[in-house]
Amino acid sequence: MNYTTGAACPVGTFKANQGIGVCAQCPPNSRSTAEASPICTCRNGYYRADFDPPEVACTSVPSGPRNVISIVNETSIILEWHPPRETGGREDVTYNIICKKCRSDRRSCSRCDDNVEFVPRQMGLTETRVFISSLMAHTPYTFEIQSVNGVSNKSPFSPQHVSVNITTNQAAPSTVPIMHQVSATMKSITFSWPQPDQPNGIILDYEIRYYEKDQNEYNSSMAKSQTNTARIDGLRPGMVYVVQVRARTVAGYGQYSGKMCFQTLTDDDYKSELREQLPLIAGSAAAGVVFIVSLVAISIVCSRKRAYSKEAVYSDKLQHYSTGRGSPGMKIYIDPFTYEDPNEAVREFAKEIDVSFVKIEEVIGAGEFGEVYKGRLKLPGKREISVAIKTLKAGYSEKQRRDFLSEASIMGQFDHPNIIRLEGVVTKSRPVMIITEFMENGALDSFLRQNDGQFTVIQLVGMLRGIAAGMKYLSEMNYVHRDLAARNILVNSNLVCKVSDFGLSRYLQDDTSDPTYTSSLGGKIPVRWTAPEAIAYRKFTSASDVWSYGIVMWEVMSFGERPYWDMSNQDVINAIEQDYRLPPPMDCPAALHQLMLDCWQKDRNTRPRFAEIVNTLDKMIRNPASLKTVATITAVPSQPLLDRSIPDFTTFTSVDDWLSAIKMGQYRDNFLTAGFTSLQLVTQMTSEDLLRIGVTLAGHQKKILNSVQSMRVQMSQSPTTIS
Repeated sequence: MNYTTGAACPVGTFKANQGIGVCAQCPPNSRSTAEASPICTCRNGYYRADFDPPEVACTSVPSGPRNVISIVNETSIILEWHPPRETGGREDVTYNIICKKCRSDRRSCSRCDDNVEFVPRQMGLTETRVFISSLMAHTPYTFEIQSVNGVSNKSPFSPQHVSVNITTNQAAPSTVPIMHQVSATMKSITFSWPQPDQPNGIILDYEIRYYEKDQNEYNSSMAKSQTNTARIDGLRPGMVYVVQVRARTVAGYGQYSGKMCFQTLTDDDYKSELREQLPLIAGSAAAGVVFIVSLVAISIVCSRKRAYSKEAVYSDKLQHYSTGRGSPGMKIYIDPFTYEDPNEAVREFAKEIDVSFVKIEEVIGAGEFGEVYKGRLKLPGKREISVAIKTLKAGYSEKQRRDFLSEASIMGQFDHPNIIRLEGVVTKSRPVMIITEFMENGALDSFLRQNDGQFTVIQLVGMLRGIAAGMKYLSEMNYVHRDLAARNILVNSNLVCKVSDFGLSRYLQDDTSDPTYTSSLGGKIPVRWTAPEAIAYRKFTSASDVWSYGIVMWEVMSFGERPYWDMSNQDVINAIEQDYRLPPPMDCPAALHQLMLDCWQKDRNTRPRFAEIVNTLDKMIRNPASLKTVATITAVPSQPLLDRSIPDFTTFTSVDDWLSAIKMGQYRDNFLTAGFTSLQLVTQMTSEDLLRIGVTLAGHQKKILNSVQSMRVQMSQSPTTIS
């Protein structure tokens, strides 16, 4: 009903302009609660888009899409779905696709990179179908299909969506581009060919198909080769043969290459070739006689010198092995780059494994030199074990091969339960591989973040003890990595922490965008984990490793938090120069934080040695009472920069912001659904409230309640700042 009046419009109506005019009834899903309203406000859960006029009904967000169908074809996927049941009263529903790449166990997922392609597009789809390509092979993915409309951006909640989990298949290798004839005789031809441009995995072997040109290809013969060369015997002289080759991976065979023709030698060809080579053979024979006579004379003169030199070399190497600062007879690390021939270092320190003992299962990542796989290793007389397989990608240079195999030459020198174990190498077939033990739980920092609050202090100290024991062993071997002071820490299935130092680790990946990542003296340095003398002077020692270990201690006790939070590398360097140190993580025992501070002594000579650190941690484990005193953050005026463990609640505008700051964002919907929609309400929460809304992990309850307590304190000091 409309009212034409110059008076104020009654409750339940509105008039956009003052003066005489029509008072209109509030449109659906809106209301006016006072007289003279210029607009009717939307009811809870309903909104107007920015371009909706006031006389239009308020609308809501759509429900999620329905009945998703996924079709996987190697490394691409087609998704189709039905529109949502509820459109929110609007006709402008579109769809967004959120792509997440997951670990093999799906315990953690991360957004897909920009290489993934969506047709027709990823966001704002008007159709209920999308084609997605350029995914990684043998990789689990989760796709969220969101329904959105013109008011979705007004809602405080994430768009309704439906999720689908898929795992891509392994694409077969691409076609071998070309074949070359290496040599030919009257009865054989030797060929070679490059690896396919897109192997899509490890090439297990090649299949060669050949037949006489005048015959039908259905009468062709087959041969196999584990390398990219092959010799075909038993051919007829002077015949033209059609030859094709194809590659095989765990996904099966790729397509055959194009047909190429090669010819065996005729009897005349063979005799002509022999006549051309006869002068060369005769000359070579004469030169050989002169050479042998000379060699005998030289060998008589030099035999004693050579014997002495050889003895000196082996004595030097033996001394490397037989002396050490640790236990009597402990080996001392030998840098493989001191060898003139890097292959000699590989032969000396790494065991060659026949490729037939290795079974590839799935891709688990990409290393600096090529793909990394999970697989199985079954050596004769031993039980089958899980292994990680690092591969050297095709088209490598000799330097890349040398650098790649130097990892094996380093790893092969270590033998300790807390150092990742090298099983061996494959160098006699392609691709070249380094095979190590498989770490079931992956990197320690991500493992801790996934299990935040689920380990006791004693369990965390046990992890730290394992890492320290591995570092102690490395220091006794006199091993210090010159380019990467901080070690990559890995976790086995029984939570034994192992130390690795090979390939680019997360430490480097975190810091690549910052100019201080590269030292002024050259070389890449992970600033957050590196001792000040190593940053300034590239002085890498066991003492600089102790500093790095102190940072790893802080990471463990904070369940994988990033050291120095969002500070830039230059800010970290400046803070350390001014004697700032990381504060204790929440609930960290005072004894452990003191050990961290000892590791961060400015004078490297006053830092504890790894043997002392292991002994200190052993005493803590034997005497758990020493860990009951929790460290507190000292209110030192000069240290506000690093006191980030207690957030400033005055900067938060919503419960969502607060939960994200304390890394408890997974409970956002629990809080809002239960009615805890403001920080004022959150400050009144109890442990019973947390249980009621679904926060059941003791560590998470403690973290949230501690933050609530801190919020209450800040609110009492400044009651008007928290809404």
